[in-house]
Amino acid sequence: MDRRQFLKFGGALSGFLTVSVATAGLAGCASLMHGDDGVPLAAGSDWAFPQSVASGDPRPDSAMLWTRVVPASLGPVAPASAGVAPVAVRLLVVATDNTAALGSNTALAGTPIVDSSLPLKAEFDNTVRHKVTGLQAGQVYFYQFIAGDVRSNVGRFKTAPAATADVSQLQFAYLTCQDWSVNHWGALAHIADQEQLDFIVHLGDYIYETVGEAFQSGAVEGRHDQLKFPDGTFMHGQSGAQYATTVADYRYLYKKYRSDKRLQAVHERFAFIAIWDDHEFTDDAWQDASTYEGITAPDGSDLHQPNRRRGASQAWFEYMPADIMFDADASGFQNIRIYRDFQFGKLMQLVMTDERLYRADHIIPEATLNPATGKPLGAIGSRYLVSQPVFDSLEAKKMAAASKAGTDPLAAVGMLGTSQREWWKSKMLASSATWKLWGNEVSLLRMGLNGSEMVATLLALSAMGKLAQSITNILQSDGHSVPLASAIVAASTAGAAASLAQAAAKAIAGAAGNADAQHAAAVGAGLNPAQAGVAVAAYNCSTPVAAAQVIAFGYIKPDVLANKAASRFVVETGQQAGMAPFFTRFLLNCDQWDGYNSERKALMAHLKNHAVKNVVAITGDIHSFFAGTVNDDFDAPGGGTPVIVDLVTAGVSSDSFFSYFNAAAGKLGAISAMVRYPLDIPVPGLGSVHVDVNLLDYTMGKATPTVESLLEQVRVQLQGALAARGVPEAQLAATVAAVLPGLKASTDFNTSLLGLAQQLSGLGNNPWLKHLNTDAQGYTVVTLTPGKLVAQFKQVNKLLAGHAPVDVIARVTTATVTAGAAAVAIS
Repeated sequence: MDRRQFLKFGGALSGFLTVSVATAGLAGCASLMHGDDGVPLAAGSDWAFPQSVASGDPRPDSAMLWTRVVPASLGPVAPASAGVAPVAVRLLVVATDNTAALGSNTALAGTPIVDSSLPLKAEFDNTVRHKVTGLQAGQVYFYQFIAGDVRSNVGRFKTAPAATADVSQLQFAYLTCQDWSVNHWGALAHIADQEQLDFIVHLGDYIYETVGEAFQSGAVEGRHDQLKFPDGTFMHGQSGAQYATTVADYRYLYKKYRSDKRLQAVHERFAFIAIWDDHEFTDDAWQDASTYEGITAPDGSDLHQPNRRRGASQAWFEYMPADIMFDADASGFQNIRIYRDFQFGKLMQLVMTDERLYRADHIIPEATLNPATGKPLGAIGSRYLVSQPVFDSLEAKKMAAASKAGTDPLAAVGMLGTSQREWWKSKMLASSATWKLWGNEVSLLRMGLNGSEMVATLLALSAMGKLAQSITNILQSDGHSVPLASAIVAASTAGAAASLAQAAAKAIAGAAGNADAQHAAAVGAGLNPAQAGVAVAAYNCSTPVAAAQVIAFGYIKPDVLANKAASRFVVETGQQAGMAPFFTRFLLNCDQWDGYNSERKALMAHLKNHAVKNVVAITGDIHSFFAGTVNDDFDAPGGGTPVIVDLVTAGVSSDSFFSYFNAAAGKLGAISAMVRYPLDIPVPGLGSVHVDVNLLDYTMGKATPTVESLLEQVRVQLQGALAARGVPEAQLAATVAAVLPGLKASTDFNTSLLGLAQQLSGLGNNPWLKHLNTDAQGYTVVTLTPGKLVAQFKQVNKLLAGHAPVDVIARVTTATVTAGAAAVAIS
């Protein structure tokens, strides 16, 4: 091709990152024998494209194209061989429709608008990154790489609309958290086969940097074998879990993940706009620091690993088709910039942020000593289940210290860093697009828990059965009426001696038939006003169960709320020491924006003060579906004013947020009831099938359930449990349908479980959350028009006997945001 239309970058990237300009057509391309640097074109048939092809960062006039080419004899994940004679490969791009050729290496039809020769560089693992410019806006293109006699699979991408275009609709999917080592990738096959998209946004955790961690020990589909790092470092000792350490390790992960034909198929069909999260480097990363338990600096603080950070960044740059800045010659670990924005006509501005490379340390460092044990807190207490009063105090101190030192106080407690924060603010303020979407790695939604309410509610619930039985026992032994027996138990529970409780109950029975007279009679018999109040309320119940509920929630819960760990109802559990730390307000996850609250407030204030409307964050990371509003100040009375909406997608395959809490529930004692309800379901021919019903959703604020909604929730869990017991996929739906009516009729389900879920929902945590499903895998599809944004949360079915289900989608929940309103409706 015309050398004037071919650009190269100098320095360490010389000849690796290249750019060509599309033309109307080229002549004589078939006679090309050498690349633009005189590098001969690859020849023969000993070539392979083991990771297929990919495209990314579609703009109105350009896109980034990617492949990796190696000798076929080398093996798909082996490193490229250094010291061999350099060769080049060809890239063809056409505007002719080649849809029928997708999924194959059929030769492209049509006249090339690009025919470039691109050198292979072993120092970049034979990856090829080539930016094509001069393209038409809103146009679908097809491309193919050629090495000797071997063609890659055909790829397709669509450029963005012109910035001034009136766009009636965009449709895209967003993905996150695709751990190779657990569950299945059926979602990716479904996207490639079924979805009609303009592009895909990937919000990070494209790879996971660990192998063999506890959270990766669950069932996985058979086509995903055990990962084996070329280098790797053991987490502890000389065996067990390992983490990626070198650039070779991180390259290996991308090569292995991209060897899956389903991920290849998605890349072949749609351009990606990608950002990273933590696992592209290290779990819960900040800057160049890792947070692994027990792997620390000599002083106990987080271990800084700048070379590991640089290697992770280089591998991401080499393997992700992103049009970003990377300087291999620069010193330090911040030698890459991946935050950037995209314009899709007048309809949408997409702003992608980097929430790892510049973020400050977590407000409460993991090395902080736990005053109860004298040992470092670790993850619990610093990043997860964090005391909000402690967090608020330390955040204020860090900001005050930064202000005193004359530095940016938000940089000391922020996630974006000063430069990126100002860039974000300017992009949001300057955007003239109808919708401003924020590609945001970690959730902006407040996820808090009122620990005191939670403990008091659970103790009240756990007391109900014993209270009802006590009332029944008095009925059977003394022949009293239900009202009289209920009043006796109520007064006794409130601390009255047995003889006084009986005398007061009889006084209530002999009083006039109104509550005031009954209360006066009870006080006259010797009860204090609080004892009299609960005794009268119980007396006026018609059943032991109703009276037990009145006693539990009319006396036990208020007593626990008032006296906390000193309440005799806490003491009587024998778990006083274990429950004591829970009598506070908690932030559930301080690795997300709850842990960077002041910067979040500053960003929301910027939007609110400048009347920037129609901002929606699309988010990943937490392995759950959430939808809700991000308010200007969640700690203000009423939770503040909604400013934007956050729509969080579940992970493609990573184990769910609920599963992590469920695994730890055994250590929580009575508090475990806020997380799960053990349910054994009779199934003909199988005996009993066990499921742990997800109650975490209700504890966090899910709407009050009905029997029918609870059945629908259990349906997907039950189907997965039946599959694990060997029920064939073809029989699953019928088996579940046959079992659910019996489950619905069970008092364990329709009374005990339903009542507990309703009480937890009634705690009132996080009222801004309008949808949550913390036990799910899947992805989200957005359809955007000038009038509304419609997001379909697509939950996938569970793993079936070592393979992905044929019927991939389990349920679809729709979240709708109407233009002009910071609100979300769920259907």
